Amino acid sequence: MTQATDEKKVSNELSPEDQISVLKQKHASLESALSDENNRPLPDASTLAHIKREKLAIKDELERLAHH
Repeated sequence: MTQATDEKKVSNELSPEDQISVLKQKHASLESALSDENNRPLPDASTLAHIKREKLAIKDELERLAHH
C-alpha cells in the first residue's frame, strides 16, 4: 500500500479533529526532516523537494479539513 492510500484509510477511521492532529504531527516531523537535510554538509535536492511536496500536501489537507 502507498503512503497516500494508508493516509486515506486512516482518515476514514478518525474524526476530523483527530485527522488534523495526526496531520499536524506529520507536518512537524517533516519540518524536522527538512531541517536535518538542510543542515547536512551536502543536502540532497531531490530529498528536499520530496519533503517539501509532502509538507504542502499535508498543509492542503489541513486547509480542506478546517473548512468542513
